[in-house]
Amino acid sequence: QTTLWKANLSAVRKNYIKDMSKKTKPINVAAIDIGSNGARLLIKRFDPDNAVENERIRKMMFIRIPLRLGKDVFSLDKISKERTKMMVHMMKGFKDFMKLYNVKLYRACATSAMRDAENGKEVMKKIEKATGIELEIIRGQEEARLLFNNLLEKTGSNKGNFAYIDVGGGSTEVSLIHDGELAESYSYNIGTLRMLSGKVKEDTVKLFMENLCKYATLYEDIQIIGSGGNINKLCKLARHSKDELNVITLTELNRMHKLLQPMSIEERKTEFGLKDDRADVIVPAAEIFLKACQYLKCNSILVPNISLADSIVDGLMAKQKEKSED
Repeated sequence: QTTLWKANLSAVRKNYIKDMSKKTKPINVAAIDIGSNGARLLIKRFDPDNAVENERIRKMMFIRIPLRLGKDVFSLDKISKERTKMMVHMMKGFKDFMKLYNVKLYRACATSAMRDAENGKEVMKKIEKATGIELEIIRGQEEARLLFNNLLEKTGSNKGNFAYIDVGGGSTEVSLIHDGELAESYSYNIGTLRMLSGKVKEDTVKLFMENLCKYATLYEDIQIIGSGGNINKLCKLARHSKDELNVITLTELNRMHKLLQPMSIEERKTEFGLKDDRADVIVPAAEIFLKACQYLKCNSILVPNISLADSIVDGLMAKQKEKSED
């Protein structure tokens, strides 16, 4: 009996060890997103086996630096020496934070301004030499795909027609979603800083209008899903709400635009508490969304507060999960 009991105990221990090995260990994952207006570092902790649902994914750190890369690129066609130095210092700081938080997996992406800069690749090599971080320039369609992949879970938008619109400093991504599938996707060089610099071409504006009007004809009852710091801020200012999922109506968006447009940058900062790098770009962003509403015949915008950094991190973790299951 003693021998049998010991054998049973040994089997229990082996099964316990086997079950424990199947559990996914917590992992910290990071995303670096260098946009035309700001640069961001996001670190999330993934703990899928945590019994507390709200603690399975936790935001450990989020930093936004008002880099203003587009200010150089859309006026000089390149990144200045001063801003290059700033980027190197910033990326060194990001690297230190990733070490501090024991990040095991990360992806560093740059978007519109870096794509357009004549010396973009040269700057990227300097950053890699100084920090070891390899920056990856992603195209507008890839940016749209990353954002779309992170969209369905937040909005539950798996039925119907949706136009996912992400307005950045250098470009605007428009993705048409039909019953949960990506039907159309296009990146337009229409961004807030590009507009302020007077660098948006008439042909691009015309194409934006023609494509969105075409979508309105081909797809019924399109709902706009808005992304980007400006629409998030406009929604909060209009609705005075901190909910994760908000809606701003066309009437509210028009009202906010009419309030903000005639104000000076200093007045916008004082009246609405806007930061320096938000006070100027928020008006052209509102104008892009107002045009989108007009062309797509929409009376409201759903604002789920999804960022490219979130999409990069969640995409990395999804790939990691696929590998572990193979």
